Amino acid sequence: MSEKLAVQKRTEFGKGYARRARAAGKIPAVIYGHGAEPLHVNLPGRETTLAVRVANALLTLDVEGTEHLALVKDIQRDPVRQIIEHIDLLTVRRGEKVQVDVPVHLAGEAAPGTVVNQEAVTVTVEAEATHLPSALEVSIEGREAGQHVHASDVELPKNVVLVTEAETIVVNISEAVAAAEETAAEGAEASAEAAE
Repeated sequence: MSEKLAVQKRTEFGKGYARRARAAGKIPAVIYGHGAEPLHVNLPGRETTLAVRVANALLTLDVEGTEHLALVKDIQRDPVRQIIEHIDLLTVRRGEKVQVDVPVHLAGEAAPGTVVNQEAVTVTVEAEATHLPSALEVSIEGREAGQHVHASDVELPKNVVLVTEAETIVVNISEAVAAAEETAAEGAEASAEAAE
Protein backbone atom coordinates (compact mmCIF):
# COMPACT_ATOMS: atom_id res chain seq x y z
CA MET A 1 0.00 0.00 0.00
CA SER A 2 1.54 3.30 -1.06
CA GLU A 3 0.93 6.78 0.27
CA LYS A 4 -0.12 9.29 -2.40
CA LEU A 5 1.53 12.71 -2.31
CA ALA A 6 1.22 15.74 -4.59
CA VAL A 7 4.72 17.09 -5.24
CA GLN A 8 6.20 20.01 -7.14
CA LYS A 9 9.21 20.03 -9.44
CA ARG A 10 11.95 22.36 -8.33
CA THR A 11 14.47 24.21 -10.46
CA GLU A 12 16.38 25.98 -7.70
CA PHE A 13 19.14 24.25 -5.74
CA GLY A 14 21.61 24.91 -2.94
CA LYS A 15 21.50 25.21 0.83
CA GLY A 16 19.79 28.61 0.85
CA TYR A 17 16.95 27.35 -1.33
CA ALA A 18 16.63 24.13 0.69
CA ARG A 19 16.40 26.18 3.91
CA ARG A 20 13.66 28.38 2.40
CA ALA A 21 11.77 25.29 1.17
CA ARG A 22 11.88 23.69 4.63
CA ALA A 23 10.74 26.96 6.23
CA ALA A 24 7.73 26.84 3.86
CA GLY A 25 6.88 23.30 5.05
CA LYS A 26 8.43 21.45 2.10
CA ILE A 27 11.08 18.71 2.00
CA PRO A 28 13.57 18.78 -0.90
CA ALA A 29 13.94 15.38 -2.59
CA VAL A 30 15.44 13.71 -5.66
CA ILE A 31 13.83 10.85 -7.61
CA TYR A 32 16.35 8.49 -9.28
CA GLY A 33 16.11 5.25 -11.21
CA HIS A 34 15.52 3.34 -14.43
CA GLY A 35 18.18 5.32 -16.28
CA ALA A 36 16.10 8.52 -16.25
CA GLU A 37 17.50 11.93 -15.40
CA PRO A 38 17.21 12.62 -11.65
CA LEU A 39 14.03 14.57 -10.94
CA HIS A 40 14.30 17.27 -8.26
CA VAL A 41 11.07 17.85 -6.32
CA ASN A 42 9.62 19.33 -3.15
CA LEU A 43 7.53 17.00 -0.99
CA PRO A 44 4.76 18.21 1.35
CA GLY A 45 6.46 18.26 4.78
CA ARG A 46 3.82 16.98 7.20
CA GLU A 47 2.35 14.24 4.96
CA THR A 48 5.82 13.01 3.98
CA THR A 49 7.07 12.90 7.58
CA LEU A 50 4.08 10.71 8.51
CA ALA A 51 4.45 8.49 5.42
CA VAL A 52 8.15 7.73 5.99
CA ARG A 53 7.86 6.67 9.63
CA VAL A 54 7.89 3.04 8.44
CA ALA A 55 10.97 1.46 6.87
CA ASN A 56 10.95 1.09 3.07
CA ALA A 57 7.97 3.41 2.61
CA LEU A 58 6.44 3.22 -0.87
CA LEU A 59 5.08 6.52 -2.19
CA THR A 60 2.90 7.35 -5.18
CA LEU A 61 4.10 10.79 -6.23
CA ASP A 62 1.92 13.01 -8.40
CA VAL A 63 4.53 15.25 -10.04
CA GLU A 64 2.38 17.89 -11.72
CA GLY A 65 0.06 15.29 -13.26
CA THR A 66 2.61 12.49 -13.85
CA GLU A 67 2.60 9.60 -11.38
CA HIS A 68 5.81 8.04 -10.08
CA LEU A 69 5.92 5.00 -7.79
CA ALA A 70 8.97 5.52 -5.57
CA LEU A 71 10.71 3.81 -2.68
CA VAL A 72 12.40 5.82 0.08
CA LYS A 73 16.13 5.00 -0.17
CA ASP A 74 17.74 7.55 2.13
CA ILE A 75 16.57 10.17 4.60
CA GLN A 76 18.91 12.91 5.78
CA ARG A 77 17.91 14.41 9.14
CA ASP A 78 19.17 17.30 11.21
CA PRO A 79 21.37 15.57 13.82
CA VAL A 80 19.99 17.67 16.68
CA ARG A 81 16.36 18.43 15.83
CA GLN A 82 15.80 15.21 13.84
CA ILE A 83 13.72 17.05 11.23
CA ILE A 84 13.96 15.67 7.68
CA GLU A 85 16.31 17.78 5.54
CA HIS A 86 16.35 15.75 2.30
CA ILE A 87 15.05 12.46 0.88
CA ASP A 88 16.43 10.26 -1.92
CA LEU A 89 13.74 8.27 -3.73
CA LEU A 90 14.10 5.34 -6.13
CA THR A 91 11.59 4.93 -8.96
CA VAL A 92 10.10 1.42 -9.05
CA ARG A 93 7.50 -0.37 -11.16
CA ARG A 94 4.66 -2.59 -9.97
CA GLY A 95 5.85 -6.20 -9.96
CA GLU A 96 9.53 -5.15 -9.98
CA LYS A 97 11.70 -6.89 -7.40
CA VAL A 98 13.97 -4.77 -5.24
CA GLN A 99 16.43 -5.43 -2.43
CA VAL A 100 15.90 -3.57 0.84
CA ASP A 101 17.12 -3.68 4.44
CA VAL A 102 14.27 -4.55 6.80
CA PRO A 103 14.40 -3.92 10.58
CA VAL A 104 14.32 -7.02 12.82
CA HIS A 105 12.26 -6.69 16.01
CA LEU A 106 12.67 -9.06 18.95
CA ALA A 107 9.64 -10.62 20.65
CA GLY A 108 9.47 -12.40 23.99
CA GLU A 109 11.93 -12.83 26.85
CA ALA A 110 15.05 -14.97 26.85
CA ALA A 111 15.66 -17.36 29.80
CA PRO A 112 16.42 -15.73 33.20
CA GLY A 113 20.10 -14.96 33.81
CA THR A 114 20.83 -14.30 30.11
CA VAL A 115 21.80 -11.24 28.12
CA VAL A 116 20.34 -10.64 24.64
CA ASN A 117 22.70 -9.05 22.11
CA GLN A 118 21.13 -8.06 18.80
CA GLU A 119 24.07 -8.34 16.39
CA ALA A 120 22.08 -7.33 13.26
CA VAL A 121 19.26 -4.80 13.49
CA THR A 122 18.30 -5.35 9.82
CA VAL A 123 18.41 -8.14 7.24
CA THR A 124 18.45 -7.65 3.48
CA VAL A 125 15.60 -9.20 1.54
CA GLU A 126 14.31 -9.18 -2.01
CA ALA A 127 10.61 -8.69 -2.70
CA GLU A 128 8.18 -6.98 -5.04
CA ALA A 129 8.35 -3.22 -4.61
CA THR A 130 4.65 -3.08 -3.79
CA HIS A 131 4.85 -5.85 -1.15
CA LEU A 132 7.84 -4.93 1.02
CA PRO A 133 7.74 -5.84 4.71
CA SER A 134 8.19 -2.83 7.00
CA ALA A 135 9.65 -5.05 9.77
CA LEU A 136 10.36 -8.70 10.60
CA GLU A 137 9.93 -10.35 13.99
CA VAL A 138 12.10 -12.94 15.76
CA SER A 139 11.00 -14.74 18.92
CA ILE A 140 13.65 -15.12 21.63
CA GLU A 141 11.15 -16.54 24.12
CA GLY A 142 12.89 -18.89 26.59
CA ARG A 143 16.15 -19.04 24.64
CA GLU A 144 19.10 -20.16 26.76
CA ALA A 145 22.66 -18.82 27.03
CA GLY A 146 24.78 -19.98 24.11
CA GLN A 147 21.92 -19.96 21.62
CA HIS A 148 21.92 -17.88 18.45
CA VAL A 149 19.30 -16.71 16.00
CA HIS A 150 20.64 -16.73 12.44
CA ALA A 151 19.28 -14.77 9.47
CA SER A 152 17.92 -18.07 8.13
CA ASP A 153 15.78 -18.38 11.31
CA VAL A 154 13.92 -15.11 10.58
CA GLU A 155 10.41 -15.92 9.32
CA LEU A 156 9.76 -14.21 6.01
CA PRO A 157 6.40 -13.35 4.47
CA LYS A 158 5.33 -15.11 1.27
CA ASN A 159 7.33 -14.10 -1.85
CA VAL A 160 10.08 -12.47 0.24
CA VAL A 161 13.58 -13.93 -0.24
CA LEU A 162 16.51 -13.58 2.17
CA VAL A 163 19.57 -11.90 0.62
CA THR A 164 21.66 -11.60 3.81
CA GLU A 165 23.90 -14.67 4.24
CA ALA A 166 21.90 -17.40 6.03
CA GLU A 167 24.62 -17.96 8.71
CA THR A 168 24.68 -14.27 9.74
CA ILE A 169 24.02 -14.05 13.50
CA VAL A 170 21.07 -11.77 14.20
CA VAL A 171 20.77 -12.41 17.95
CA ASN A 172 23.29 -13.88 20.39
CA ILE A 173 22.08 -15.06 23.81
CA SER A 174 24.83 -15.10 26.43
CA GLU A 175 25.05 -15.69 30.15
CA ALA A 176 24.70 -12.61 32.32
CA VAL A 177 28.09 -11.64 33.83
CA ALA A 178 26.78 -11.70 37.44
CA ALA A 179 25.36 -15.20 36.92
CA ALA A 180 28.64 -16.40 35.40
CA GLU A 181 30.62 -14.95 38.32
CA GLU A 182 28.30 -16.61 40.86
CA THR A 183 28.73 -19.97 39.13
CA ALA A 184 32.52 -19.53 39.17
CA ALA A 185 32.44 -18.50 42.87
CA GLU A 186 30.27 -21.51 43.75
CA GLY A 187 32.70 -23.75 41.87
CA ALA A 188 35.65 -22.24 43.76
CA GLU A 189 33.87 -22.74 47.12
CA ALA A 190 33.11 -26.35 46.28
CA SER A 191 36.76 -26.91 45.35
CA ALA A 192 37.93 -25.29 48.61
CA GLU A 193 35.52 -27.44 50.65
CA ALA A 194 36.66 -30.58 48.86
CA ALA A 195 40.28 -29.70 49.60
CA GLU A 196 39.62 -29.33 53.37
